[in-house]
Amino acid sequence: MNTYYTTADTPAGAFTMIVDADETVLASGWTSDVRELTVLARLSGTPEHREQLGVPSKALESYVDGDLTAIDAVPVRQAGGEFIAHAWEVLREVRAGEPVTYTEFAALAGRPAAVRAAAMACARNAAALFVPCHRILRLDGTLGGFRWGLPVKRWLLDHEAI
Repeated sequence: MNTYYTTADTPAGAFTMIVDADETVLASGWTSDVRELTVLARLSGTPEHREQLGVPSKALESYVDGDLTAIDAVPVRQAGGEFIAHAWEVLREVRAGEPVTYTEFAALAGRPAAVRAAAMACARNAAALFVPCHRILRLDGTLGGFRWGLPVKRWLLDHEAI
């Protein structure tokens, strides 16, 4: 499989994404180290660098510029079990500016008692932003964890609260 990557500057820091030849996002996050993403997404080989990645790059730019729905239609492909794959689909339905708790997320995913499994789906998400796990909060409304750091999560939530 041919894969490509680019790194863009965002107000929250360097953002790297890896896509396939069809511009489907395989991995993304706030890092300039593409190897970190290839390991996270369990990809083999080294992606080829490109300045732009078509639709995903345009969506990122539009999102940063204030079009918070620009990321919604970007295709994403991740490998995961049945519940985690479903949970990632549900994450894509959580609207910008309307974060939910891990408990609410578990219920939305159809397994209200599986709060830890829902949190694990967030932790295993390799396609940050496009699968917006940053929109999930602790029961008390605090940020909780985020692979790319709480300052990035805070920036994203503040940006989406516009």
